Amino acid sequence: MVVQKISANLVFLLLLTMASAISVVYVKYDSRLKFNQLQTEFREQDRLGVEWSRLQLEQNTWSSSSRIEKLAHTELNLQAPKKEQVIYVNVK
Repeated sequence: MVVQKISANLVFLLLLTMASAISVVYVKYDSRLKFNQLQTEFREQDRLGVEWSRLQLEQNTWSSSSRIEKLAHTELNLQAPKKEQVIYVNVK
């Protein structure tokens, strides 16, 4: 009877040890997967940061005053008014 109780306790402890070992392996595997996902997200963040900087530079280039003035003159045939064509209005 005592031998059966020790044997049952030993089997129970062996099962707990196996469950613990399997859970450690699973947690380690899951941790590695999450780390790889995190690294992927960091690379995507870096790529988007570079693209954002490029888009800001492109926007500044397209909206520069000299470029707009050149397009207004060449494509729309606009020109700055002469001094005598400017009318000043006083607002009270």
